[in-house]
Amino acid sequence: MNGDWLIRGRDGRLGVYWLSDDAVLCRAERVPGGPWDAPRRVGGEQSVQAGFAVGQGADGYAHLVAWRPTVRGESGLVHSTHFRPLLAPLDWIPIGHPQKNGERSGTPAVAVDAEGRAYLFVRNRSKGVHTINQKERGGWNAWHNLRGSRVHEELVAVTGESGLVEVYATNPDGILSWHQQEAGARPIAADPLPVRIEPGTLSALPTSKEQTTLFFADPEGMLYAWRPGGDPVALIAAVGPGPVATARCVLDGHDCTLLAQRSASGRVAFAAYPTELESAGLWWTESGPQLPSGTRVALAEDAEGRVVAASMTPDGVLRLARQKDEPGLALAAWQEDL
Repeated sequence: MNGDWLIRGRDGRLGVYWLSDDAVLCRAERVPGGPWDAPRRVGGEQSVQAGFAVGQGADGYAHLVAWRPTVRGESGLVHSTHFRPLLAPLDWIPIGHPQKNGERSGTPAVAVDAEGRAYLFVRNRSKGVHTINQKERGGWNAWHNLRGSRVHEELVAVTGESGLVEVYATNPDGILSWHQQEAGARPIAADPLPVRIEPGTLSALPTSKEQTTLFFADPEGMLYAWRPGGDPVALIAAVGPGPVATARCVLDGHDCTLLAQRSASGRVAFAAYPTELESAGLWWTESGPQLPSGTRVALAEDAEGRVVAASMTPDGVLRLARQKDEPGLALAAWQEDL
């Protein structure tokens, strides 16, 4: 899964999404902070393929994008909207293929602008990037080639606090990025960042009205933070593979950036620092039980503004830990069998 798979809906309920066999499944709280409902299938009975994306707009609606098999040896992208966690998501609607037809070409990424329009990005078979976005009054515009070269599998799409959409990719030379200059416009390529980066470790978090902070690891496992226009800053050694989960939260009255990752020990590790003040330093603190390899970690805030950490094992077991009403980042015991 690509994007924030743990989200808070417009009704305050938390919901989660994950892939099981050939279906995207979802679960949600029955009431904010309460027990969870049973898993449900997203998008009807259509089968989907590995790798799907989730994006959420300011209206709280979740947009999901996945690949589905079409004719033999070919695939196409489909889209579903989930208006509220306890409602059924809409059926999958075909979007097509970035190059009209062909096989699955990369894990999609989706972001939603301030007007609620979804922007889909995906690597094409030439290892560049294609995009398509929703029209203001329904339907989709035409595919557009953003170009790029030797792009790795996963992209990262994010909507800044400005409401404008950004997308980031990595290749053997570093980080590529495209940014909207105004609402509704196609993202425009920015200067690439030449940097050594481990593929599949990129994540992004809006950290001010002007800036998005990217996090990535180098091949030796050092975790970096970078904002376009500046230089990457070494933060701390990553405790595990893949991207870190990120969130903004208030700790002891300070705007902080929270990171989480499954560590080599199998437990979830957390680190926090004042937002955009990487020089303050940070350290990892582990929490919860040992979890199997492939477990994903996510962060969100619940209806009461408490930090919620979630883990999802490859077989679909969900665990949650909520912030206590205490100074700092004190988490209650992890909950299972929700």
